[in-house]
Amino acid sequence: MTTAAAPRPKEQRARSTGWAEARRLAHDLPSPLPAEEVPLASAAGRALAAPLRAEVPSPGFDNAAMDGYAVRGPGPWRVVARVLAGHTHVPPPLAAQTAVEVATGAPVPEGTERVVPYETAERRGDTVWAPPGDRPHVRRRGEYARRGQELLPAGSAITAPALGLAASVGLDTLTVRARPRVRMVVSGNELVAAGPPRWGQVRDAIGPMLPPLLTSWRAELLDSRMVGDEPDWFAAAVADSTSDADVTIVCGASSVGPADGLHDALHDLRATVHIDGVACRPGHPQVLAQVGQKWIVGLPGNPYAALVAALTLVEPLLAGLTGLPLTELETGTLVGAPPADERHTRILPVRRSAQVLHVVEGGQSGQLSGAAGADAFAVVPTGWRGTAPVGLLRLGR
Repeated sequence: MTTAAAPRPKEQRARSTGWAEARRLAHDLPSPLPAEEVPLASAAGRALAAPLRAEVPSPGFDNAAMDGYAVRGPGPWRVVARVLAGHTHVPPPLAAQTAVEVATGAPVPEGTERVVPYETAERRGDTVWAPPGDRPHVRRRGEYARRGQELLPAGSAITAPALGLAASVGLDTLTVRARPRVRMVVSGNELVAAGPPRWGQVRDAIGPMLPPLLTSWRAELLDSRMVGDEPDWFAAAVADSTSDADVTIVCGASSVGPADGLHDALHDLRATVHIDGVACRPGHPQVLAQVGQKWIVGLPGNPYAALVAALTLVEPLLAGLTGLPLTELETGTLVGAPPADERHTRILPVRRSAQVLHVVEGGQSGQLSGAAGADAFAVVPTGWRGTAPVGLLRLGR
């Protein structure tokens, strides 16, 4: 739901965007960030910007898949040598009715037809016997990958096994999407960052909650700034953040109260507002706006509502910027949910027991005890009647 550059007056704003549509828009609207080449140690969790191709064949030479004897022809065989893993000289070709004792991973001589494992071999002196076998136990050169072969397409997430795969085919670097640079702007004159709050004050819970989520979503957190509600200071903080941050997350100030200045700041920036309110509970006052190629996400000031909004807009936005697909929701059977809401998607903290999801108490907008005790969040659509499976949001990708 993209609106004109200048937001409408508060009383004339367009209807809220549906939860599923808001999540999809947050993912699909941004273009992926530029590509960069990084060492394998820095690539985990990021997305490939170019296919992963084998630099060398894998395996690079014919080698033994078992400890035993490389043999040629029918037995018995005469053992003529021993080759261990790490042998860097090409062994001489294997003659018929001869064998070479080999370790797993060691190169086998040219002419090897199979490796007879120790477990099935009988040796006396230099002679080895074994029954016929139907498994060669030899890994042939290029059997797993040919040089130049595409092993993973662009857009793939770089997992731990993908890093091992890249190393196995001779790569030291990978071409990946840049990590989004993110800044948090936490607003509210009532907030304190440390210690017990005095009467009339509130301890900031969103500031400590979001950074580990942002890191798990592949973002680079530039910093977190606390600002007051004074319009000029607040607007200046948002504008300054867009100079170097790909994404500015404004915590609080996204609603329509007298101290909520995000919409005025967006007006001053001539931002394009794509989403202004999401039809979900909690977390309705969410905003997604764009200034050039920079993004501004407005989250509610209540902590559980802010968490819901981060799962709704921030996680898919970062996935889109890093070239990763929108996370598909798991599903489960929900019990103990409150009555259906005909207008809003509800996001409820739940715990899984076997195949059943149980609602965790403490899921009010300003309360985090339910979320802290949950292992997932149930997405209950409008009109849900209690029999259909519900979607599941998780904090980790």
